[in-house]
Amino acid sequence: MTAQPTNLTGLDLRAEIDRLRKERNAVILAHYYQSPEIQDLADYIGDSLELSKKAAATDAEVIAFCGVKFMAETAKILAPEKIVVLPDLNAGCSLEDACPPEKFKAFREAHPDHIALTYINCSTEVKALSDVIVTSSSAETILAQIPADQKIIFGPDRHLGGYLNRKFDREMLLWPGVCIVHEAFSETELLKLKAQHPGAPVAAHPECPPTIIDHADYVGSTSGILNFAKSFPGDTLIVATEPHIIHQMEKALPHKTFIGAPGADGNCNCNICPYMALNTLEKLYLALRDLKPRIEIEEGLRLQARRSLDKMMEMAAGTIGKGDLGAR
Repeated sequence: MTAQPTNLTGLDLRAEIDRLRKERNAVILAHYYQSPEIQDLADYIGDSLELSKKAAATDAEVIAFCGVKFMAETAKILAPEKIVVLPDLNAGCSLEDACPPEKFKAFREAHPDHIALTYINCSTEVKALSDVIVTSSSAETILAQIPADQKIIFGPDRHLGGYLNRKFDREMLLWPGVCIVHEAFSETELLKLKAQHPGAPVAAHPECPPTIIDHADYVGSTSGILNFAKSFPGDTLIVATEPHIIHQMEKALPHKTFIGAPGADGNCNCNICPYMALNTLEKLYLALRDLKPRIEIEEGLRLQARRSLDKMMEMAAGTIGKGDLGAR
C-alpha cells in the first residue's frame, strides 16, 4: 500500500526531504514529466535512458525514483543492492498496462523467428521476455545495428514502432499499445496553433501518432527535444510531449517561448500524465522517511530482465558483438 500523506501540516517539506536525503544517503531521480517542484528538488533529471544509467552508477544507498513504476523497477534491476522507493506505487503507465506478460509471451511463441525489441515502458516480466530493450533516445541507434533480414516484434508502443518502421524502411510486427498522453494531441488544434505562430517549429516525441509526427520539424526523446530547444534559431517552439518538460526549457532558455501542443478541445489538461502526477512532495517525503513503498523483484526474474537491459546498454554504446542477436 502507498503511504497516505497525513498530519504533515507545518512541515517544511523541502527542508525535510533534504535532511532525509543526507541521512539516508539517498539520491532523488526525476523524469522530465514530473512536476516542477519535484524536478527542482532532484539530484538528477533526465529521460529513461539517462536515469537508467544514473541508477546503475550512483553510489547512494537509497534511490528515490520520481517517475513511474517501470522506471523504478528498472533502477532495481540495475542496482539490486540498493533500496529503491517510488513515492506512489500506483504511478503506472498505459503502455505497460497495454502489454500483459502472458499475452506478450503467447505472441512471442506464435512468432518464433522474431526477436523482441521492446520499449522500456513495460513491466519487468515483459523485459524478461524480450531480447533487447530500447528507449526513445536509443531506439534508432539500436535498430540500425540489427540486420535488415532479422524479423522483429516491437512493443508495446505502436506509434514509436511505426515511426521507426517508416524511418528505417522496416516491417517490424507492432504490438498495439499507445501512450494516453501522446495519443491525446489533436492534429486540428496543432494546425490552428501553427497558424497562430507562423514559423514556429514543432518538436514531437515519437510516441505521438503519425498525424502529429507529420507536422513536426524535430522528432526525438525528451532529452532530444530539450537539446533541440537549445539549438533551434527561432524564439518560439511548439512542444508535442508531456508539458512538464517545458519547465526545464524555460529555466535554461528564459528568452524563448515554449508552447505545449493542445489536446482535442484546444485547452484541456489531457496531455498531462496522470500517473506522473501521483507523485507529490508529501509522498516523496514519506517515502524517504519510511523507506517505502519499496520496489522488490524476485532474483530469477530480475536476472532475466537484466539481460535485455544490458543488451540495450551495449548497443546504445555501439559495443554489441556480431552474432550477439538472434531469435530465441
